[in-house]
Amino acid sequence: MAKAKKTAAKKKKKAVKPAGKVASRRATVSSKKKGRKAATKKAEKKAVKKAAKKVVGKTAKKVAKKAAAKRAGKKAVAKKTGAKKSAIKKSVTKKPAEKVTAKTAQPAKQVTKKAPAKPVKPKASAAPQSAASARAKNSFYITTAIAYPNGEPHIGHAYEAIATDALARFQRLDGKDVFFLTGTDEHGQKMVQTAQKENMTPMDLATRNAARFMEMDQRLNVSYDRFIRTSESVHHQATQEIWKRMTTNDDIYLDSYAGWYSVRDEAYYAEDETVVGEDQVRRGPQGTPVEWVEEKSYFFKLSAYQDKLLALYENQPDFIGPDSRKNEVISFVKSGLKDLSISRTTFDWGVKVPDDEGHVMYVWVDALTNYITGVGFPDEGDANWNYWPADVHIIGKDIIRFHAVYWPAFLMSAGIPVQKRVFAHGFLFNRGEKMSKSVGNVVDPFSLADAYGVDQLRYFFLREVPFGQDGNYNHEAIVARTNADLANDLGNLAQRSLSMIGKQYQGVLPVPGAFSDNDNAILAMSDGMLEQARTAMSTQQIHQALNAIWAVVAEANRYFAGEAPWALAKTDPSRQQTVLYVTAEVVRQIAILAQPAMPDACAKLLDILGIAPDARDFAALGTRIKGGTQLPPPAPIFPRYVEPKEDSPG
Repeated sequence: MAKAKKTAAKKKKKAVKPAGKVASRRATVSSKKKGRKAATKKAEKKAVKKAAKKVVGKTAKKVAKKAAAKRAGKKAVAKKTGAKKSAIKKSVTKKPAEKVTAKTAQPAKQVTKKAPAKPVKPKASAAPQSAASARAKNSFYITTAIAYPNGEPHIGHAYEAIATDALARFQRLDGKDVFFLTGTDEHGQKMVQTAQKENMTPMDLATRNAARFMEMDQRLNVSYDRFIRTSESVHHQATQEIWKRMTTNDDIYLDSYAGWYSVRDEAYYAEDETVVGEDQVRRGPQGTPVEWVEEKSYFFKLSAYQDKLLALYENQPDFIGPDSRKNEVISFVKSGLKDLSISRTTFDWGVKVPDDEGHVMYVWVDALTNYITGVGFPDEGDANWNYWPADVHIIGKDIIRFHAVYWPAFLMSAGIPVQKRVFAHGFLFNRGEKMSKSVGNVVDPFSLADAYGVDQLRYFFLREVPFGQDGNYNHEAIVARTNADLANDLGNLAQRSLSMIGKQYQGVLPVPGAFSDNDNAILAMSDGMLEQARTAMSTQQIHQALNAIWAVVAEANRYFAGEAPWALAKTDPSRQQTVLYVTAEVVRQIAILAQPAMPDACAKLLDILGIAPDARDFAALGTRIKGGTQLPPPAPIFPRYVEPKEDSPG
């Protein structure tokens, strides 16, 4: 409720969220939970905005002092797992490394008010566990991958945020208690290198760019519940706790690492995964340069989890989607897993390894843990912990290995239930070419939203690109979808029918007579949209849900043209009333179901249909629009795109 009020107050800055969300949440979420989410989100935005204006400075120093005081007041860390391991640690000779200033290692200001509880002793079993019994049956937890903020947001970030938002909105409208997490992954060598180039600290860089990612989410009407930053002190505590649990389970040991490492991917690659190009540069499977690294490192016993992971994939066949990615992961695991290097000593911008601050954690241990930090870990008494395990992580296909292999293995080791599903979407290409700064074809999402409109852009990407596959975008394709699907098909259907009601019935929705076979056919087709959409969205096939909706849009246009209500005014006024009523009912259902893709435009369409704010969720699809209702004056919702005189974007 607090979130809905806030959104209404800032309508010009951020599109209105569907009021159906409020109605569905009334039935599923206590007022206490809603207040908690709204307060958390408000605090996050305020904190990031403030930090972006005055990066680090006195505030960061105060935070560092508080964090130091908390650390000093905690009990001594867990006992070492054995004399042998202690002896190994003592024998380590740390390589001298270029260290960023102490200031760079300060965690970001906390955006969660509640302090984490004392670490919970891990369970001894390393097997996957079922969800906690306290988890609400009606809850739905969804996440994006957290973005790496060493640069500005690009359209790939926007695509993932839009798609995940559509999935979250759909579940809210369907009565689920949704928690939607997004954020930024702020540690690692790339951040250090970029900050040095810009003559600033990594913390300054992270704070500045995190604000830009929040601005992107606001601009694109992304309805997240929590924006997490991995530099938050609460996240440092959570990451150190999962490390301690993995250590207690005897899955971490100290050794030396020598191999190929990609700074850009923050990933280690085997020799046979790299190739030397014509330019004599060795690159990894993603086409990024790799460098030879030799250093002391802590290792995670990933090799011990090969059989457990294969059992997970077999027992939970929907754990990885789409199937092409599932086959890729299973093939990788079956080929044999090697223990994973999980710490670095050549830089210090990251989460410190417990008991050995000469090491910082491998950025993926840190980054993946955000998914449980975001719902309260390690305080398993936190109300939000009931959302875990996540229903689905939405990620790019290039990071499937981290989410479908490393992450469940870490969770098994720590005695934490594994996530339910990982879904990897494809890449976006600009006119068939991969986006690249060197090619000069990178288009930022802000300019696209300004050029075409937020809902038009959201609809294009969700309808045009089969989710899970690679897709293309260009100016002509966006304009074609905008003008054909939105302005011509849905826009004209709504405008023509509602204008006729306004002119001939003074804006009062007619009361229908007996339904004909044609009426019953189009109404039945409309009634079937919800189940089709549910089936598609349950496997993240967003484009299929929209295909089902637009099939009804097309059929409704044929129905309207065939019945010719403009001609019935003189020949059969009673029949005209029924046709206009049926058309309005079909448009209402379309508008309700299209809200996840186009929340602002659909809210306006429901406004001119006279639909109350508490009658816009999917439960309302079980009723019919009420004849005799006074409707507001109709207004065009989907304007046609007209080419500007200057050069078009994209």
